[in-house]
Order: sequence, then structure tokens, then C-alpha cells
Amino acid sequence: MISLENLSKFYRVDGREIPALKRIDLNIAAGEIFGVIGHSGAGKSTLIRLINLLERPTGGRVLIDDVDLTELTSDQLRKSRQKIGMIFQHFNLLMSKTVAQNVAFPLQVAGELDKAAIATRVAELLDLVGLTDHANKYPAQLSGGQKQRVGIARALANNPKLLLCDEATSALDPQTTASVLQLLLEINQKLKLTIVLITHEMNVIRSICDRVAVIDGGEIVETGPVTQVFLHPQHPTTRRFVYESEHIDESDEADDFAHVPGKIVRLTYKGEATYQSHLSALAREYEIDFSILAGRIERIKDTPCGQLTLGLTGLNTKAMLARLADEGIVIEELRA
Repeated sequence: MISLENLSKFYRVDGREIPALKRIDLNIAAGEIFGVIGHSGAGKSTLIRLINLLERPTGGRVLIDDVDLTELTSDQLRKSRQKIGMIFQHFNLLMSKTVAQNVAFPLQVAGELDKAAIATRVAELLDLVGLTDHANKYPAQLSGGQKQRVGIARALANNPKLLLCDEATSALDPQTTASVLQLLLEINQKLKLTIVLITHEMNVIRSICDRVAVIDGGEIVETGPVTQVFLHPQHPTTRRFVYESEHIDESDEADDFAHVPGKIVRLTYKGEATYQSHLSALAREYEIDFSILAGRIERIKDTPCGQLTLGLTGLNTKAMLARLADEGIVIEELRA
């Protein structure tokens, strides 16, 4: 649905060109929730603002359904943006208008519906986001989570096919973040809406995204399915995000391993294999002693996953690991 081709953005500061994004190539499929993660200043917010041309790229193309937005006239672009909803970190609500009036505002600007049709559409959207009872309240009377739900309803007003979320949960507490993410997931599934989500929090990516791109220094350094990127991070930036989210100190882990005898491996389980008892039975069969050095079991979106870091001693470790691999367990040798 979305293709970013050789996309670049430079800002001129004191007569110098400062790169914000460099040669971005990215494809996002219709109906998926695609996450972009990066630290502050990495270029992720610039990237999402280029998708709907709130900012113009210095070079490259932005295609949505094979239409290059960079070639559209102002009127054509304004029309195209009606099918691209956007929600923001700090809500951007009109404080002098009620909840219902905030949601109605983009419909009034579009000018395609009469008052009765707008009222009907607003009622539908408030029901969708669970704010029917708050229609006549003002933003100052709402919690942060409720304000973001108004923002989501407003972004959906014109039946967009694409929803852009710029740090949509960064201003919320963990419990409210979880409820807003669940709402976005339900909207994605119910409306078949494509969602692009920008964040600096790995837990947000892990909760609802199908695929993820990691951005660092204005460049995409890693991309792929969330399960693959989260369980097997390749780039140092990705590994930092994963270790930070799991409260793992990679250097301490390496120091601990120095005192462990034998082979050290990491086993990765996905799906139903996560809950099955392979290890103990095979260790007895192959007369292997093992010690568990680290471990975790969790869910990445709908997929149960687990990882165990083990110290193995015995003559038949190679054969036992081969059996585990045959059963679909991914084996990484950390020390032979």
C-alpha cells in the first residue's frame, strides 16, 4: 500500500544542510500494523510526516496505492489527505469544542455531509472508541487516555484507509497505553485499516505490530517481522532496544558466562513449542547436564515465544541440539 523510494530529508541550519533522513526504502502492506522504532532524534517523526507530506521530502518518492503524493497539486493532495488519518502524542484537540464537535470538525471541513449525517457519523465513532457518554464534555474534563480516544475518533472521521500514529502513547501511563493499543488493534481488525505507528518503546511494537523498521541516524538499519527482529536482533541499535525492554545488561550477561563450563547456547521457541517440555526429556536421553543462565516467556502480538540461555556439558550435546532443531527450536551457539 505504501512505498517509500529513496526518500531523503535535509534541513538547512546556519547555511549548512543537516540530514534528517537518508535514502529510505520501505514497503508497507495494506492491512498491517507497521511499527517504526528509534531513539529521540533518529528521524522517525520526520518519516511519518513525510508519508502524508506534512513535510516535503528533499528527494525521493512517496507512493500510496501507486499514487506519487509528491507529484500532486495542492488541491489533489488535500483530497488525498482526507483518506490519511493522523493521531499525535499530545492529542492536538480543540479545547474550546466538545468531544463531539472535535470529532465532527474534519467532516465539516470536508463539506461532503449534511448536519444529520455528520451527527450520525460522530455517534458511530464515539461508540467505536467508547466515549458515547462523554460527547458533550470538553477536552479539559477528560483523562489523557480519553483525549487520545477522541483523537483516534477524529482521525477516523473521513473513513481513512491509512492511520498514522506519531508517538500516540508516549504521554500515557502503562495501563492507559495498553487500553489504547488494544483499541488500535481492534480498529485494525474491524476496519481492515493500515496503521503506521512511530514509537521509541519496544513494548508498544511487541504488543500490536506485525512488522517493524528500526531507524537510527536517519537510516533504516533493520526491518522484518516483529517476532524475528525481537527474538534475533542483528543491528546494535535493535539489540539495545530489546535488551532495554527486557532489563538485560548484555555486558553483565557476557561476564557471567565466562564462569560457566561447557557449551553455551540460546534456544528460541515460538508457538505451541513454547509450552512443551522438550529439554528435560532430551537431556536425560542424551545424558546431558544443563544449567539455565537466563530465560523468558512472553507473547509477541498473538504469538507465544520463549528463549532459554543454557550451559551444556556432556558428550552428546551436538546430537541433542540436532534433535531440538528438528523439532523447530532455533539454536544459537554463544560459545562452542
